[in-house]
Formats: sequence, structure tokens, C-alpha cells
Amino acid sequence: MNTGQPMYEWNTIPWHKLEKNVFKLQKRIYQASRRGDIKQVRRLQRLLIKSWSAKTLAVRRVTQDNTGKKTAGVDGIKSLTPSQRLELVRNLDLNKKAKPIRRVWIPKPGKTEKRPLGIPVMHDRATQTLVKMAVEPQWEAVFEPNSFGFRPGRSCHDAIQALHDMLRHHDKYVLDADIAGCFDNINHETLIKKMNVSPHLSRMVRQWLKAGIFDNGAFQRNEKGTPQGGTISPLLANIALHGLENLIKSINKHAYIVRYADDFVVLHNELKVIEKCKKAIEEWLTEIGLELKPSKTKVINTLKSHDGKDPGFDFLSFNVRQYKVSKYNSGKRQKGFKTLIKPSKNSIQRHKDQIKRVVKEGKAKTQLAIIKELNPIIRGWCNYYSTKVSSEAFKYLTHFTVQSLMKWARRRHPKKTLHWIYRKYFGIHEGYQWTFTKEQSRVIRHSETQIERWVKVAGDRSPYDGDWVYWSTRMGRHPEAKKKVAYLLNQQKGKCSHCGLRFNMDDLMEIHHIDRNHNNNKWENLTLLHRHCHDEVHKTSA
Repeated sequence: MNTGQPMYEWNTIPWHKLEKNVFKLQKRIYQASRRGDIKQVRRLQRLLIKSWSAKTLAVRRVTQDNTGKKTAGVDGIKSLTPSQRLELVRNLDLNKKAKPIRRVWIPKPGKTEKRPLGIPVMHDRATQTLVKMAVEPQWEAVFEPNSFGFRPGRSCHDAIQALHDMLRHHDKYVLDADIAGCFDNINHETLIKKMNVSPHLSRMVRQWLKAGIFDNGAFQRNEKGTPQGGTISPLLANIALHGLENLIKSINKHAYIVRYADDFVVLHNELKVIEKCKKAIEEWLTEIGLELKPSKTKVINTLKSHDGKDPGFDFLSFNVRQYKVSKYNSGKRQKGFKTLIKPSKNSIQRHKDQIKRVVKEGKAKTQLAIIKELNPIIRGWCNYYSTKVSSEAFKYLTHFTVQSLMKWARRRHPKKTLHWIYRKYFGIHEGYQWTFTKEQSRVIRHSETQIERWVKVAGDRSPYDGDWVYWSTRMGRHPEAKKKVAYLLNQQKGKCSHCGLRFNMDDLMEIHHIDRNHNNNKWENLTLLHRHCHDEVHKTSA
């Protein structure tokens, strides 16, 4: 036990002070990395990792904030009490040998195949988070501008907007590529060398990578890959794939790449440049133990058919395609094409399947239960696609949802007339007659979602640059931010009303009902809190 650590009860820890201490160090690491001062970066990283503030925040993140906080590793430990969290902080030791991970298999959305997740023990999750807090600012300072996946302050919508910007002036050939088993096949030694961290951190990362896996009770060694499920795994994958954009630019300065995690597309006006890029990428990936997946890698054109393939491509569940138009339209000279980015057919079908499942499984449920289950599904899907050309898809899905709900109602009342069913289950809302409604509750319509363009994050910006105004504004305007959250963010000026700290891009936020009545949704009764602050408020009042 380290007697030099401050003595606090978990709920009395001055989190505001801890957050400020850690962010100051992270900002200095970021600035030193941008200057190329690796010696200073490593000195500051050592300070951060030894810091009681950073250790305490790392433990809070894995035991209170993370979605998998109640998932046990091979030791069966989960859901720590406040006293157990403090004990974990005191015993957090980067020299402690890493334990094997527990492998679980989860289904991939819309597919029959499953994705492997590796669940570390709680101690290793905390140490990984601690190391990530030190290493991420170093790499955020040098990551390529068109890398968007698993990075703070960047999202799918930034990647899609980057594509739109690249396609404004010309039709292009596109290498639509996917890396085969990216997380499972990265070469450990190449990755560790590429990380460019101190020998102490290198040893820790090597331990986590080679700790081994328990899958259905059987132990197996892990000689390659970064198991998905560890808090540091996405960062390690991004480090492994760093350099792809520089490679493409070295081949042709007018070639572009947009990468989101292990999915990426390369664009250029000429087919021969795309083919040259593909060959160079395959050779580059071989050096880190990876290869392109042939079944998901193809060359297409955004405007016309190529090699028997229709124009356009799907990326991050959007369809990106250009359409021919007259060069003279309403007296204005046009480019001869227009670029439209819409929800992909596969995404629309998966969403329809979700709606059908809810309605089918709700044969015996009340109308209010159906409304409560459908609305989050519809709202989340529409928010994701609200930045692009989605009006037609929204209208189609509104009609499909009404048809599905009408079938649900007619199944319940097979002997009643259509007019009787309409009067019982449907009403008028904002001029729309087929609104599925009951007691002031209703199924929201896809078509009522407003289309609002998203502004891509500036290429060299990072939350570690300390520009709170810029990042708070982007959080409130994010297309997937709930309207209530966006409004409360603006009202509270980007700060948590409990701890007074500003919300960071990767913070989990929850709405708190001040009078504890979840049916009272008046604005004066709502406030926005960090997830851990929300826990504290409810425990204090219990």
C-alpha cells in the first residue's frame, strides 16, 4: 500500500481537481509531440502514469463509466464497490503480470457470423486505460487528418463528409477495401516498435498482447492481433494502420484516402493510379501482418459502371454515388453530375427488420409498450442519417412503419372494420393522419427528422488542444446527440451540473430528473450529468 496517496472516501474525491491535473499533463504531452520532442513526451508520460489523479480516473472509467463495467474477466470480478475501487487504485501496478483475457462471441449486426471480444480482468482494464491516457495525446498530435475511427472528437459523419468534399468536382475511381481480420492479425513486434514509447510501456503492451486467451475454458496462446474488448485495443489498431495516408500521397499527391478503423476507400480520377495504390497498400500491410479481404475489396467508379459493377459504393452504411444530370439546368451551367450520399439498401433493410421484429414480438403487448419500444429505434436510425440525402428513405420508412402497425392492429381485431381500427389506434399529428398514438404518446415519424448538414472536423484538431468552445459546440450539434442532450448542453454551457467539469468528447452523459419523477420532463426538472455523477447523485439520495 502506498501511504503517500491522499486519503479520501470514494464519494468525497475532488474529481474536478483530478480532471484538471490529468488534462494539463495530456495537453503538454500533445504539444510536445507536435513539436517532435520525444524526450519531453516520455518524461510527461511517466509523470502521468505515476500520478494518483490519473490512476483514480482510470479506475473510475472502467468501474463506473464503461458500458462493460459489469462484465467479468477470467477472475470473475465485476461491479466493484466504492471501497473496492479505492483498493484497486492503491494496488494499480504496471509491473504486475497481465492475466489472460476471457473470450466471448457476439453477433455482427445483420450477419450470421460472430465477432470475438476479449475481456481483460478489472486490474488490466484499469492499467490499459491509464496507459491509453498517456499514449493517446502523443499519437493524436501526429495521426493523419483523414483517419476517423476510434478517435476522440471524430465520428462516422466526419468520414462521410470528407468523402463528399473529395467528390465535389470530379467523378472518381474508388478502391473500396476492407482488411481481413485486422484486430486479430496485427504483428505484435512491428506494432510495439511503431508505438515509439518508453521500454517500460513497451513491456506492458507486450504483456497484454501475449497474455493468452480463455475460450470456453480452453487456454490458447495469442501470438498476433490486438483482442477487441481491451480499452487500449482501438488505439493500438489505429497506430498499426497509421501511415496509409502518407503512403497514398507518396504515390500521387492528388489521390485521397478516408479511413475509419479497418475500413477505407482510396479515390483518384485515373484507374491506373488506383491500381498502383492497391498494390502498394498490399505490400505495406504485409509488413504489419495484414492483408486485404478479396471478397470485400473492389474497384468501382462513382459515376459510371466499371468492370461489370454498378456505380457507387457503400461506406459506413451510407451509399455514395454520383448521378448524371444536364449540364444546363435552370439557366445555370452544371458539372454534368451530382453527388448523393444516402442510406444504403442494406441499412434500410436491417432497419425494416428491426421494426418488423418489434411489431411481431409485440402481438400481446399494449399499444404504449409498442410505442416505447419503437421510438428509440426510429430516432437513433434517423439521427444517424440526418446529415445526408435521406428524405426519400425517411418517407418510405414512415409508410412502411404505418403498414406494419396497421397489420398489428388488424391482427388484434380481425372482425373490426378498417375505420374502427383507425379511430382506436391512429390519429392526426401535425397534419399527418396515420399517427399511431395513445394517451399523448405516439410513434415518431421518420419523415419528421430534419436534414442538417454536418461540418467535418478540421484536419489537425484534437480535444487535447484545449479549445473547449470548439469541442463543446460540436458535441451539441452532433447528429446523434439527442435533442434534450443538445439543449441541456447549451443551457449548461457544456458543463456537468454536479461536478462543474466540462464534458469531454468521449464522456458518457445522462439526463437526471431532479424530482426523481421520470414522467416529469419539463426543462426545469432536467439536468445533464456525467454517468458517474449520476450514480453519485442517486446513491447520495438513497
